[in-house]
Amino acid sequence: MMPEIERILYATDLSENSAFAFGYAVDFAEKHDAELVILHVLEELPPNTKALLGLYLSEENLKKALDQKANIKEEIKKRLQSFCDRQVKEDPTCTARVSEIEVCEGYPADEILRKADEAHCDVIIMGTHGKGLISHTFLGSVAQRVLRRVRKPVFIVPIPKDHQEIQVPDL
Repeated sequence: MMPEIERILYATDLSENSAFAFGYAVDFAEKHDAELVILHVLEELPPNTKALLGLYLSEENLKKALDQKANIKEEIKKRLQSFCDRQVKEDPTCTARVSEIEVCEGYPADEILRKADEAHCDVIIMGTHGKGLISHTFLGSVAQRVLRRVRKPVFIVPIPKDHQEIQVPDL
């Protein structure tokens, strides 16, 4: 017997393909009468880069940079919400399916797995760039890292060659 799907994690990097994958996430949520959790991860700077910034920036400028990062997270969250609203304007009930939008900082695969567990998601949906020599063979590095460690179903949505560009929020 198939387990019931009640919550879906849609992980986005805000690329064209992730916008295409959003359509799959919405459709899947509707078919399973499930909630949708949206996650965007700002990639964390390597520790040695953070240490170098501390050496070259004054305490005041470092504080400004950290404050700016918090503002950027909030702006991304607002843009994700408006992106969702634009993508689902034909079906207003779909917006109600989005139970949470989170923008966090960290290593994308780690944060995707953390959020899937924390939010009790049954499925993960994400896009892939397919940026290899043979684009249909290679998954993006984040998708590969998630697949190696996950214990839940994951749907990886590749962008079709004939796909028209979808409007992604400017950052």
